[in-house]
Amino acid sequence: MFDNATLKLKVDPLILGALDEDITSEDVSTNSVMPSYQKGEVDLICKEDGVLCGCQVFERVFTLLDDKTEVTFYKNDGDDIKKGELIAKVTGDIRVLLSGERTALNYMQRMSGVATYTRQVVSLLDGTKTTLLDTRKTTPNNRIFEKYAVRIGGGKNHRYNLSDGVLLKDNHIGAAGSVANAIKMAKKYAPFVRKIEVEVESFDMVKEAIDAGADIIMLDNMTTEELKQAIEYIDGRAEIEVSGNVTKENIARLIDLGVDFISSGALTHSAPILDLSLKNLHPVVE
Repeated sequence: MFDNATLKLKVDPLILGALDEDITSEDVSTNSVMPSYQKGEVDLICKEDGVLCGCQVFERVFTLLDDKTEVTFYKNDGDDIKKGELIAKVTGDIRVLLSGERTALNYMQRMSGVATYTRQVVSLLDGTKTTLLDTRKTTPNNRIFEKYAVRIGGGKNHRYNLSDGVLLKDNHIGAAGSVANAIKMAKKYAPFVRKIEVEVESFDMVKEAIDAGADIIMLDNMTTEELKQAIEYIDGRAEIEVSGNVTKENIARLIDLGVDFISSGALTHSAPILDLSLKNLHPVVE
């Protein structure tokens, strides 16, 4: 759940931007059929099995339009939900319910989809010491929502953004001239409290990273045999992350390697939405 400061400083401006994208001047359709205030109620219905995520954001869409709107949830973030279940009821000005519907659903469907997909991949790692991580491969201006959804699904967040940690990737190494020089420069520049992670693609790069004192070594796009060779050589001298087009369909080959982390961009860039719908809108007599 977002704390109040994060909600007001980071989340509200994004939601307001999304609402502004959808309502540039007025909601012509709604104003045509509902020219004045009428209290109403609508049901949030689950249309497929999954993991619920985004309750706070869903509610915030409506309360930013009208703070008198009330949302009653029967499920919470992280709960398993089933097709046909009633998830919540939204009560308030019918004009607000209609105008906020698509934006609220867009957020919740996306966040629930990411949480659902993450839960599926995390379950494949049950019984291992390996932690599932996300990446920065997120939808622009939606990272805060998608990374939150990964946590709700049981995964962990890698660095939030470029200011959050040192990760020397192939192009950083190319810019520095070598793995060793990139690590040396990062150690000199970055505060001592930050770990240095380096992405490597060959056994020679693994050896160079170990000799240069990398804290975390990311083994990227390696074959299973290359991974085993690298892991044996590292032998606890650095934490190990494995990456490279990891999905729930192909993660099986990595499960028994015993690495510290597996990162997957698919958690955020390839998770399908979870189908949810607002139905049964009707007036409420006050």
